[in-house]
Order: sequence, then C-alpha cells, then structure tokens
Amino acid sequence: MPRRRRASSEAPRRYPSAVEDVLSAAVAADTPQTRSPSYRLAFTDLDFLLRDELRPVRLQLELMKPELLLAEHKIATTIVVFGSARLPTPDAVDPNGLRPSAGCVLDKRRAYRAAREFARLASSYGQKQTGDERRFVIVTGGGRGIMEAANRGAHDVGAESIGLNIVLPQEQHPNPYITPALCFQFHYFALRKLHFMLRARALVFFPGGFGTLDELFEVLTLLQTGKARPMPLLLFDETYWRRIVDFEAMVEEGVIAPEDLDLFAYVETAEQAWDLIRDYYDPGPAAANREEPT
Repeated sequence: MPRRRRASSEAPRRYPSAVEDVLSAAVAADTPQTRSPSYRLAFTDLDFLLRDELRPVRLQLELMKPELLLAEHKIATTIVVFGSARLPTPDAVDPNGLRPSAGCVLDKRRAYRAAREFARLASSYGQKQTGDERRFVIVTGGGRGIMEAANRGAHDVGAESIGLNIVLPQEQHPNPYITPALCFQFHYFALRKLHFMLRARALVFFPGGFGTLDELFEVLTLLQTGKARPMPLLLFDETYWRRIVDFEAMVEEGVIAPEDLDLFAYVETAEQAWDLIRDYYDPGPAAANREEPT
C-alpha cells in the first residue's frame, strides 16, 4: 500500500490545470483523429470560439479580461477623458488635412494642451493618495488626439493610465503614452463603454464628433435615469458645445426637464475642470451628501 503524503497547508490541485492539459495535448500522437478540429480543446480552438453561436462567451471574456487585469493592478477609481481623435498635437500639422471653416469655433491645439494639463493635474493628485489601491487613474479610448493628450499628461508625471482601444475597419493603434500593461483592445462597443463607467468618478468631455457625442449621451442617459450614480460630468469649451448641442432647446420642447441641465457643467481650463472634481470629493461640510470616492 502506498504511503500517504503528509498534508500541507496548501492543498494540491485535485485536477490538472488548463495549462497542464494544453501541454499534455501538445504531445499527442499525430493521427487522423488528433489532427481533426473536433479533437482540439474547446478553449484553445480559435475557429470554434469565433463561431456566431459563441458570441455570449466572447462577451463574457471581453468583460472579464480587463476587469481581472485592472483588479490585479489595484485600479480602484478612474477619471475618464473623452474627445476627438482628429485633434493634432500642438506642434504638428493636422494629419487629417482638416482646415477650419469660416464658422469654426474650435481651437484644436488649445483643446489638446488642456487635456494634457488636466491629466497631469489629476494624475499628480492620484499619486499622492495613500494605500495600495490606485485612485483617479486617467482612462481614454486609447487613440490619438484628445485621448493621446490625456494619456500623455499622465505619462508626464510618471503615472499609470489606461487605454480602451477598439478594433475598427480603418487602422486604429494605441497611442504611445498608455501604460502597456493597461492597454486593452475591444471588439464590442458595449463592453468598452461598460469599462469606461465601472470605476469612473468623473468624466470630462473635450470637443469631438460622432463617437464623443455617442459616449456623452449614453452617460447623460445613465445619470438622468439613475442607472449611474451622480458624478462630475464636465464639457470643455462651452462655445463649442453650445454650437453643437442646443440643450436649452430640448428643455423648451419638453423632451428633457430643466433640472437635467444640472447633470453637467461647462469648463474652460484644465485647472477649472480639476478644481470642480477635487472640490466635489472634498470631505468638507458642503460635501456631506456626496458620494465619496472609493
């Protein structure tokens, strides 16, 4: 009779791990049976995972991968910066060849500088927080323009920042200022939007196009309906936003309530934006009824 092993404080695995089984399967005899796609382990069979019927599984994977990695990096709270990918760096020629029309009110280079400075301010504050968890970490969509500016501002002060990229028919590459270990790529817009919101404690919208407007109205809907808890939602460059969206007209038409205009505020500088967020979470008497950052 074999001798029983002495019990240890860490119980051994009762079954081989997935990694161990992958390695074992790799040394199987080469036969018509083992070469058949049906013989592959399901979780290593890319053709199987890409079937239309496996969409629910892919949705779950796209939810879990960023969630697990962000938790491992102890990312507790974030500040999300949205804005156009088409805004050039202040010292660059506009790569899209876009020139302002006669009625243009947007100063693209000013917006880029402000996004970079805002991220510097927020990231510097986040680095001063005590404890293992990381707070007020900058999150962007991971691309160029305003997104690059915000990741760059965090990089300027040696802070981590997150990029949530998405696969598009045209080329879309991560900007070089995202922390590599926190640079993600999504297939589903819905899961990407979910990850923007899960840890968010403030959202700053710089000028942008269809994508930025889509994200803005989704967040406004979540706040209006109470599906998301109140938090600062700031629109940079009031002149731009009032030209693009007539919120007051929506009130006049009765499709939103007057108090819905209180869901957001306009800001003109990086310092103003950061002061509003910092004061919102200041644990003073005026903040007694506010949700504290966790």
